Amino acid sequence: MAKILLAEDDTSMREYLQRALQRVGYEVSAVGCGTEAMPLLETDHFDLLLTDIVMPEMDGIELAQKASAIDPEIRVMFITGFAAVALQGGRTTPGAKLLSKPFHLKDLVAEVDRIFQTEDQHGRL
Repeated sequence: MAKILLAEDDTSMREYLQRALQRVGYEVSAVGCGTEAMPLLETDHFDLLLTDIVMPEMDGIELAQKASAIDPEIRVMFITGFAAVALQGGRTTPGAKLLSKPFHLKDLVAEVDRIFQTEDQHGRL
């Protein structure tokens, strides 16, 4: 089973996304900010970092860069309502996916499934 680390500062959104991904079979650890995610990234293996971009303390882009430094194989997907602003200047992690808010849960699940299907085809899981 694929393991996802979800970093989202909006509590209701975080719980909603965590439940939805768990319902379709993913193992999900959820945190409220990037600084809460770091200890988990340092002690556990995750197949995907699913992170909001705009968060307090450490934004999702910085979190993704640090996660990729810890585990170069981790996949990254950003979820944000501020895509155009946040992605200016090329600060994102190479190969990262982006899903703009608002989105339907089926779209999120489809994108996450697509990431893991691609990995399956390349033998990474």
